[in-house]
This record gives sequence, structure tokens and C-alpha cells, in this order.
Amino acid sequence: MKRANSCKKLRFGLGVALVVTGSVLVSRGVEANPYLAKPGEIPVSVTAATCATSGGYVHFYTALDNGLFDKYGLKVTHAALRGTTSSLPALSSDQVQFLYCSAAATIAGMATGIDAKIVASLQIGVPFVLLARKDIQKIADLKGKTIGVSLPGALDHRLSKVLLKKFNLTEEEVKIRSIGASQPEKYQALVMDVIQATPVGPPLDVRGKKDGFNLVYNLNDLAIPFISSSVHTNSKTLKERPGLVQKFVAAMAEAIYFVEKNPDKAKSSIARVFKLDDPEALQSAYDTFARAIINRRMIIPANGMEEEVQVAREAGTNIRKKAEELFDNSFVENLEKSGFLKELWGGAVPGK
Repeated sequence: MKRANSCKKLRFGLGVALVVTGSVLVSRGVEANPYLAKPGEIPVSVTAATCATSGGYVHFYTALDNGLFDKYGLKVTHAALRGTTSSLPALSSDQVQFLYCSAAATIAGMATGIDAKIVASLQIGVPFVLLARKDIQKIADLKGKTIGVSLPGALDHRLSKVLLKKFNLTEEEVKIRSIGASQPEKYQALVMDVIQATPVGPPLDVRGKKDGFNLVYNLNDLAIPFISSSVHTNSKTLKERPGLVQKFVAAMAEAIYFVEKNPDKAKSSIARVFKLDDPEALQSAYDTFARAIINRRMIIPANGMEEEVQVAREAGTNIRKKAEELFDNSFVENLEKSGFLKELWGGAVPGK
């Protein structure tokens, strides 16, 4: 890097800006962050949906709350949808341009031919536990009881079915009831004894323990393929506005960094969504979603996609698309090639 006169480095949370006086600074490398909005650039309005209310969406919530999308020239409107039965059709019809949802919940529908593609996966792993009422101490105690799930075919429904099979229980012995609800609503159903157990993620695990409920089983121990919180888009956006997709993916990559470096702001976003002020519960959510299952490079695992499609096939899903047609890693790979990730993290990306 050549320069005339002096310059100073200013760090703005992403990359280094070099400020010079009286001369032009020439860089031999790649622009540290080529995806930021240019001066005077008109923000592009897009709608991004979530398919549930989840602590797993901490990076998306935090990006919204702290203006990270704005830096990339994106004016993002959040649409809170309930389940994949409404969110996937909204994406495929271009009512929303991006969907932030667990890939494990969307892959079966995508494989049937729904127009959607995953372009980044921020979390890999199962972040849920089975929370149950006081009289249920172990899985066998579920006999004669009801597990509450959100919607048929949704992730919590699938996890519940796998759990019963693992412990040789039938759905005649343990009912699985769809109540069409988000995690907070399922929790209220548990409190009211409408259901006796339900899969939940942080921060409801800590809240449940404080309310006297039991954490009966860590669902990550089922060892099933699970690609969690992921960015989805549709063919129209990919074809007509690939630069928009790249900017959205870059903003989410910065959200991972921002959340890791600003835990209090991340926990504040979770607190806002869940209307929660319990420090222990917020810390549990942060530890799980921002650290334990984080996938900092956001690479979508091909083997995991293939396994998820196979699971859907075995469940009787009419598979019309191959696993490789359901995802595109080029946008996250561009972040590495451009030097964006190296500059963002100040060197090699830590961990995975």
C-alpha cells in the first residue's frame, strides 16, 4: 500500500478506513468491505420474514435493532410469520424477498418444488430441550400425556416424532398436538396444562426451570441432521438482484461479529422480542445461539442438506428437487474471497 502524506486508521466495527490529506491512497489489496452502501446511494426496500419467534434469530433481531442492514443500503421491513406453511409461500410469491428460518423446517417444503433457496446458514445444531410439567421426570412419564408443537410438519413436530421413536413410544401412548403457536404461546399452553410437554429453546428453558418445570431431554442428543437459522431467498431475487442478496448476506455476517462483540446489545434484542428481563434466561439464549451452535462462515453443509432431503423422502414427502438445487454457497464464499471476513475479524475467522 503506497501513500503520500500521513494517514490515520479509523475502525468502525468493520474493516479499517484510511483517511488521507492532500493525496490519494492506493491499495494493492481488495476493498475491505465492497458491500457497504456508497455515499448518496438510495436505500433499497426489502421485506424479510421470520417463520417463528425464536431466540435463534438473535442475529437478525440485533441487525434490525442496531442499523446493520442500513449500512449496506438495505431498508428492511420485518414480517413476523407463523410457520413454514405461510412463510415459504410468501417467499416463493415474492411477497417477501428474504426468509430467516430454520433450514430443518423448510427443506422438506423446498424439496417438493417450492421456489426457495438457502444462501447462508448461521447456526448448525439442535438448540432445543423438551420442557415438561412437574410430574414428568423422564421420557417414560410422557405416557398418557400430550406434547405440544406449533404446526404439523414443523421442526418441533419432527423432533417430537423422532424422540418418541427413539424411546419406543407410539403416538397412541403420547399424543402430539398441534396448537399453531410460537414458543411463548406454547409455553403458556404448558402453564395452563393444555399440554404437558413441549420442545423449547432458550430463553424459555431457564424460565421453565424457575417456574418449576423439568428439562426432560436435550434434543441435540437425538443426533439428527439439523441446519438451523438460515437465510432464504427466491429465484426472482437471485436472478434479478444478486447484488441485493450479497449485501443481505454480508450484513448477516457482520451481525455474527457484532453479536459476539456486543453481548449486551444482543441480549437486549432477545429481551425485546420475548418481553423478558431475566438475566439468566437471556444469558442462556446468548450462550446457545451466539456461541454453542454458531457457524461463523455461514457455509451451508452439503451433506446436511442431503440428509435432510432423505429424511423428508422417508417421511413420505414427494421429492421433486435434488439437495444441491436447494442451496447456493457462492454468496458466503464471496465474503471469504473478497477479504471481507478477514478484515471483519481482524484475521482468521475463529472456530468454525
